[in-house]
Formats: sequence, C-alpha cells, structure tokens
Amino acid sequence: MVPKVTNRLANVTARKLACESCGTEFTCDPEGACWCFDESIRLPLPKAGQSPFKDCLCVHCLKRLAGEAERSS
Repeated sequence: MVPKVTNRLANVTARKLACESCGTEFTCDPEGACWCFDESIRLPLPKAGQSPFKDCLCVHCLKRLAGEAERSS
C-alpha cells in the first residue's frame, strides 16, 4: 500500500490533517515548508484505485510504508 499524495497539485494553503493510517494530526503546506519536502524517502504514486489512502500520511506512517516497499522489492 502506497499513499496517494493529492494535495501537492492543488493550489492550497496550509491545512491541518489527520493521518489516514494512524490518526496523528499534522500540518500540510504544499506551497510552504512542508515536512515532506525535506524527507529523503520517495514512494511511487499508486495507480487510481490501488491505495486505501486519499491524502497525505504522517512522517511515521510514510517511513513505515517506505520500509515495507523496500523490503518487498
């Protein structure tokens, strides 16, 4: 399972999100200094319908998914 990052393409301001995987709250700011821009991990975007997630995940869940993807390749 790989998260689908949808809001980077939108022209939006910072917003408060809850991780769809664990519920942790975090701020997403695709036009500013979002934490994910500084992350070294990169996951491929899934094809439509392949991911149970509709929005961003927190840093911990993103790292967990990246580790799972790395082990399965």
